[in-house]
Amino acid sequence: MRTRFAPSPNGPLHLGHAYAALVAHDAARTRGGAFVLRVEDIDGERSRAEFVASAFEDLEWLGLRWDEEAVFQSHRLARYAAAGERLKDMGLLYPCTCTRAEIAAAARASGPDGPVYPGTCRGRGVDGAHAAWRLDVARALALTGPLAWRDEAAGTQVATPEIFGDVVLLRKDLPASYHLAATLDDAADGVTLVTRGMDLFPASHVHRLLQALLELPVPTWLHHPLLLEADGRKLAKRRGSPALADRRAAGEDGSAIADALRAGRLPAGISLSQGLHHRP
Repeated sequence: MRTRFAPSPNGPLHLGHAYAALVAHDAARTRGGAFVLRVEDIDGERSRAEFVASAFEDLEWLGLRWDEEAVFQSHRLARYAAAGERLKDMGLLYPCTCTRAEIAAAARASGPDGPVYPGTCRGRGVDGAHAAWRLDVARALALTGPLAWRDEAAGTQVATPEIFGDVVLLRKDLPASYHLAATLDDAADGVTLVTRGMDLFPASHVHRLLQALLELPVPTWLHHPLLLEADGRKLAKRRGSPALADRRAAGEDGSAIADALRAGRLPAGISLSQGLHHRP
């Protein structure tokens, strides 16, 4: 049993991150497993060292301890590039220069991330030097055949990565997309139970396909509820949700906050999303 918490150091952690960390940490502790900390820091424009240090302090303040030295995505760029080349050699990636506006204008359907890419650049012979690289999902599924994955709360799922269209795996501005990096990292870290918010439930369809294509181990997933603000939106760094660091600086008891989250006692104005239920 191995779980992980994987924050991105592009802002301070908030209660939503605390809840996610507790789910992963407590799943490992109650089952005699290991809890791993991974820093997802490949966004060079936004990742900052001070947020890494603050995140470590926040987790310790909550009473959480990880069992191994923290790992950093920025140390794994060669692994992402190698996986990309392997998929290119399999004929499964193609370059794309479409903008978001062009995709929105041409899309004929909506998916979990918005307008579904309609395959505009597939077969066009686009120069890949300054392009994103997309996965030809239909061709990939023709290679793998039907796939399934299991969520501890929702049960066995038939993988339907086509709901995203041809997803980007190698970005123009970053070494890899979330889909590729997270899938490779969970395999490299030996994660057997992937815990994350239910907003990422659809992403597991894509990750299951990548595991089959790259011959990676298949974990079990556990998608937990999200902490929501009064307006129904999830807590988010970009909207300035109260930071754990501010609570820490104000002298609040981190262990008490962790115990309250475990018991479902939430601050006024914050609620748990409905749907897949699991308390850490």
